[in-house]
Amino acid sequence: MITLTGRTLTKTVESGTGRTLLELAKRAGVDWQFNCSRGTCARCRCLIRAGAELLDEPTDAEWDRLGPEELEQGFRLGCQAVVKREGELSAVNRTYF
Repeated sequence: MITLTGRTLTKTVESGTGRTLLELAKRAGVDWQFNCSRGTCARCRCLIRAGAELLDEPTDAEWDRLGPEELEQGFRLGCQAVVKREGELSAVNRTYF
C-alpha cells in the first residue's frame, strides 16, 4: 500500500512497482505539485515518512537538486523516486514554495 498526500488530498494505491511517486499521485488524482517531471524544478519534492527502502536509490538529478542533507532527512523528488518493490510506503508532497 502506498499512501500519497498532496496539498489537500490523501489517497492510497495498491501497487506501484516500476512507477514514480509522481506518476502514482497523478493516476490517483492527488493534487501533487509539479512542473517539469525531469528533476530540475523540485516542485514534486516530497518527504518519505515510511518505506524509503522500497524506492530505488536517489538519481543524479536528486543529488544535484536536493543534495545529501535533504536526502538524509528523507526528502526525494516525486518524479525521480521509483517504487522498486511492494510494501507500506507513505509520502507527502513538500514543495519549497
